[in-house]
Amino acid sequence: MAHDKISLMEDSWKILEEYHIDEDLGFALPNPLEELPHDYDAWIFIAKNLPELIENGQLRAEVEKIPLLSIDELQGHKSQRLAHLVLGYITMAYVWDRGDGDVRKVLPSNIAIPYCKLSEKLGLPPILCYADCVLANWKKKDPSGPMTYDNMDILFSFPGEDCSKGFFLVSLLVEIAASPAIKAIPIILSAVKQQDQDTLQKALLDVVFSLKEALRVFQEIHEYVDPKLFFNVLRIYLSGWKGNPQLSEGLLYEGVWDTSRKYAGGSAAQSSIFQSLDILLGIEQIAGGGPAAEFLQDMRTYMPPAHQDFLRFLETGPSVREFVVSKDDAGLQETFDQCVEALVSLRSYHLQIVTKYIVIPASQKPRENEMAEEPTGQENRGTGGTDIMNFLKTVRNTTKKSFLKDR
Repeated sequence: MAHDKISLMEDSWKILEEYHIDEDLGFALPNPLEELPHDYDAWIFIAKNLPELIENGQLRAEVEKIPLLSIDELQGHKSQRLAHLVLGYITMAYVWDRGDGDVRKVLPSNIAIPYCKLSEKLGLPPILCYADCVLANWKKKDPSGPMTYDNMDILFSFPGEDCSKGFFLVSLLVEIAASPAIKAIPIILSAVKQQDQDTLQKALLDVVFSLKEALRVFQEIHEYVDPKLFFNVLRIYLSGWKGNPQLSEGLLYEGVWDTSRKYAGGSAAQSSIFQSLDILLGIEQIAGGGPAAEFLQDMRTYMPPAHQDFLRFLETGPSVREFVVSKDDAGLQETFDQCVEALVSLRSYHLQIVTKYIVIPASQKPRENEMAEEPTGQENRGTGGTDIMNFLKTVRNTTKKSFLKDR
């Protein structure tokens, strides 16, 4: 029996390793690099000084002066991820600048060409996405210290004081808090295949505890992120050019494509954690179709390819839900429902956060013309370009329908 458990753990580690999932950090990039080779000092200089360059009105001129650089010296995955993060920051800053409506619709070739080549190599889109600004944008102040907010920082910031740090680090710490749930997935799938109800129930309880801890960490956002700074400053720099009237045609990547391209801004929907758990628990967010399903499907293309592959791997696996239903085991079924309940709680809380950080500030935004009509849906859109409240309510309600027993 002990040998079976060791073998199960070894198999689980192999699955996680195959899909670039860290045992301790989940989908986050372990120990991101902080520096690029010196050939790329011009990129790093701008990324490290974005707030000052924007405030002084120098950002765009500095970007336009950068020489066209080859990406050939970017050797290794972590170096390429850092460069993608840096170019993402530069691109967002160049497009939105001071966030006052003076928008650039063309990304110069000296940035567009290396950015698009690097994006193709990594399998990521040429826009700042969640995989960049959350998963690969962190460091520990004391390398031997704990993974806590006080001992961590982000690599690059946008204007808005510490708003970037608060928003990106709390998002990362939620990812890390939820990572034991991801670590449990291979064990859960193996337990179903082997008809091992005890192992299955224990692993499902790990998911429950992990999601409860993720919710606790999520609540720290109030301490570190100011709603007005988020809505009026940071949100602008996270906005994309898909479903955005300010760039209705998209962004032209000069020297790469002859027509403008549309990409969504960074969004929590680009996190692989919750789509993984939906698939695991048989919560059919995508199968039912509709705008929310289409958006979730689209958001998968903003995840690192290995994480997209993990979702496809889960879709081909055994149905945990069907197995639990087939067993006349009230305790197992209750534990399964606790997993669903934990997801519902997180999604309900996300709705509260969006109300505080987007909906209320949007309603308080002064009208330029007192006779103007109520704001269009644009102000209530998330950075991913979707009608965020309707999207989140749909996802939460679909989750609620997935209980085995009425709650």
